[in-house]
Amino acid sequence: MIADRFGPRTFAKMEVALERACKVLGVASEGHQARRHIAGKIVECAEGGDKTLGGLTQAGRAAATELGVRHTGSDAGHDAAHKWAGQKEPAPARAAH
Repeated sequence: MIADRFGPRTFAKMEVALERACKVLGVASEGHQARRHIAGKIVECAEGGDKTLGGLTQAGRAAATELGVRHTGSDAGHDAAHKWAGQKEPAPARAAH
């Protein structure tokens, strides 16, 4: 378990970094695959020795950027999950004429 590999302070910083990266970039909780990717990069950062909140947050934001996530509204997390899963984004709905 991840919490067992790090001290409580580091783990708390990792949680804050994940929430900051996801919130700023619009990855909502329904974007599970995107959140998982971001969390993985935060773990790699901590394992590499950078356990500062700034470093962990930067790693999280960089991971979100890798997914092409931009804060464009409530669908950002959904779109990121599709990109991460290698799926095409759903086509926009067309208005009936």
